[in-house]
Amino acid sequence: MRSRYSAFAVGDVTYLLLTWDPSTRPATVTLDPDQRWQRLEIVDTVGGGLLHAEGTVEFRAHYRQGGRAGVLHERSRFRRDDGRWVYVDGVHS
Repeated sequence: MRSRYSAFAVGDVTYLLLTWDPSTRPATVTLDPDQRWQRLEIVDTVGGGLLHAEGTVEFRAHYRQGGRAGVLHERSRFRRDDGRWVYVDGVHS
């Protein structure tokens, strides 16, 4: 989760696609160059440990865009794919 947030912050679309579950991965990702990610706040985690195959992370990602502050609040599902964690999907609130 933290590495994907970092990829959003630095605009690393290649990493985002590589860490996305193939069953839900879009063909392309377009990032808004005016959106500046500022801080990641982990709210809750379920599973995702060394012996788990799945996990859920609830987070708030704080950003600025057009001079205004914003927050993306999401509960994301991850699964282990060949030993590495990949993003499956998420629900925004």
